[in-house]
Amino acid sequence: MSDVAYMRAALSFGRRGMGLTAPNPAVGALIVKDGIVVGRGFTQAGGRPHAERMALDEAGAAARGATLYVTLEPCSHFGKSPPCADAVIEAGITRVVSAIEDPNPLVGGQGHARLRAAGIEVVVGICAEEARRAHLGHILRVTEHRPMVTLKLAQTADGFAAGGPNDHRLMITGQAANARVQILRSLHEAIMVGTGTALEDDPLLSVRIPGGHYRPLRVVLDREARLSPRSRLAVGARALPVLLLAGEGAAPEKMTALRDLGVEVAQVPKSGAHLDLRAALQELARRGVTRVFSEGGPQVGSALIEAGLADEVVLFTSPKPFMREGVPALTDRARTALADGGRYNVKAPALVGVDKCEIFERL
Repeated sequence: MSDVAYMRAALSFGRRGMGLTAPNPAVGALIVKDGIVVGRGFTQAGGRPHAERMALDEAGAAARGATLYVTLEPCSHFGKSPPCADAVIEAGITRVVSAIEDPNPLVGGQGHARLRAAGIEVVVGICAEEARRAHLGHILRVTEHRPMVTLKLAQTADGFAAGGPNDHRLMITGQAANARVQILRSLHEAIMVGTGTALEDDPLLSVRIPGGHYRPLRVVLDREARLSPRSRLAVGARALPVLLLAGEGAAPEKMTALRDLGVEVAQVPKSGAHLDLRAALQELARRGVTRVFSEGGPQVGSALIEAGLADEVVLFTSPKPFMREGVPALTDRARTALADGGRYNVKAPALVGVDKCEIFERL
């Protein structure tokens, strides 16, 4: 197998920790000797142990003289555990193939430099773009002080996300697409909605995967703290965490009532008549969140795209039209941005059950 094949295997293995490792990235590592994989590891829940240490522990003495494939530069600083670069050196690894350099200033090339100084051959850049997408949440958190955002939207064949006042909530997608959404939720540490979705749909925002033990932070962008104390989010806040991001000047009594139910409330600046989305995301990054799954509806979705904050957009389109007046899934400006090849790369559409799924990656 080639370096590319092994690195892709490491990236696939690393995804096992995605959504569970914050504030650390979900790294994957393989140790290969004489064409045989002798050790595998991925960053464990909570961020420790790191992928390299898991792989080294599995390989044991077989690591001596082997090649390590790792999706992100091994750390070189003392945090809650000693540097992975030192563990790699001590294990007798003779070659390290690393996908990308870690932008964290505590590492930033120092891990690779330490390995080279110990006489280890270091190759950097194999599957770099795939690794950048996999670690985008970590990269953005250390470079822009915000998490990466995956925006999920569902629309009818004629472009509506909701109906009129008497039939506002629409069941747009089928069972296969709904199941895919549960998987997507599980790959993120936080699930975010806006006030409108929280009030009109009364969502639970949990991850419903059999056998899974996912506890995402459920986030509500609620400028005036209007979330009902009787909502499923508020009532279940002690069992599954809820963070309400209110605007400066929200009614203190409303925030107190929600706090009494176990809802955590933080205030962020406003931008005109709405919350400052970048400030809201920075508040999440401050809490260690690296990956956010937004199901905030047309208003929040359009605002994220227009502000350049939607890093990945997953758009499900039902084959059935609504055929009457409804709420458009996106504003014209947001649709224009998605169609702009200089802003988004669109993957080839795929069918998920009967629904079309398009994925747009921000460039």
